[in-house]
Amino acid sequence: MLHIQDSLYLDERELDFGMIRAQGAGGQNVNKVSSAVHLRFDVPASSLPEPVKAAILGLADRRLSKEGVLVIKAQAYRSQDKNRADAVERLLALLRQALFTHPTRRATRPTKASQRRRVQRKVQRGDVKRLRSRVGDD
Repeated sequence: MLHIQDSLYLDERELDFGMIRAQGAGGQNVNKVSSAVHLRFDVPASSLPEPVKAAILGLADRRLSKEGVLVIKAQAYRSQDKNRADAVERLLALLRQALFTHPTRRATRPTKASQRRRVQRKVQRGDVKRLRSRVGDD
């Protein structure tokens, strides 16, 4: 079981790993070894609660297919095990991001004292500007 947050866990059996050959530089070994990992996670078929599924499916992420399958490709490491662990960590980070809610903003009002101080500063600044003018322009 993979810990997502609080009392929410993800069953590892719901993850589907596919091994592919990695792209990019790597010498002759890259053509022989399938070290890159495709992690597939079917959100609608998962055991997660419905509100969590809705939050994940509501993400605007190009890795999420129309059918609700989340595909993560990991090929940063030369080791298949490290790429597999990296893909799982990225999935968990994405799930945590989908579940994060911003606290609601409560409207606040300035205090009477702060309003008085603001007006006093404005009056004082106006006095300074008036004293800069020529004598007799009043």
